[in-house]
Amino acid sequence: MIIGLFTALIGSTMGLGGGIILIPSLLLMGSISDSFSWVTPQSIVGVSLITMIITALASTLSYAKIKRIDYKTGILLLSGSIPGGMVGSWLNQFINSQSFLLYFGMLMIVISLLFLIKRTTSSKKRYDGDMRGVRTIELYGETYQYRITIPVAFLLSFVVGTLSGLFGIGGGSIIVPALILLFGVPTHIATATSMFMILFVSIFGASTHIALGHIPWEYVIFFIPGSWIGGKLGAKVNQLLPGKALEWILRILLVFIGLRMIYQGL
Repeated sequence: MIIGLFTALIGSTMGLGGGIILIPSLLLMGSISDSFSWVTPQSIVGVSLITMIITALASTLSYAKIKRIDYKTGILLLSGSIPGGMVGSWLNQFINSQSFLLYFGMLMIVISLLFLIKRTTSSKKRYDGDMRGVRTIELYGETYQYRITIPVAFLLSFVVGTLSGLFGIGGGSIIVPALILLFGVPTHIATATSMFMILFVSIFGASTHIALGHIPWEYVIFFIPGSWIGGKLGAKVNQLLPGKALEWILRILLVFIGLRMIYQGL
């Protein structure tokens, strides 16, 4: 429950889903404790997707109440991420333990570098000409405008969905920076919309893993209470803090875990 609470809290606050913390934690516990002898690359991805459903549901309900979710953008991203998630979940069964550690470690390093990219306030840009597809949102007394490019968003979401099903990360660690950097979406909207998308991606991804028999249900139940509480708390923390301190901690954590996994996978 503690692992589920912590990962859900971080994941919900940053719009990441929590898989990038949960999976390394389970891999570590599996290597040092007999109680986690059930851990395999397939089972932990299955556990991660089930817990992310709970986390994303809790945080999405909280974000919906304060109107932080851009549903149009979320639905557009789902059009690519759902089929991508099913493809990734199917590919997961062909990955062995060593390859899983190596590839996931590399992915963690890439994600940490994405968070180092400087974010600008370009989301306040005004579109004086063609207004087709432009989203206008009021947030903390400011009016933000941004345009989502459909082909780019679809391709991005398909890649994110595939990574979600393959590694069980939820995709938020890529979607959130992409929404902010590529389209100028305000950070609070990007994180909330990401959790909305992750909810449905996780449902479809988990369905594939259930069909493949990758879900250790006798262990999943212990993660659910913490995931629900963490999802609710994370949505509240997101509104109270700018998230800078959490991002720095996350950057360092991702690099450390990524390097450790790459070392183990070599």
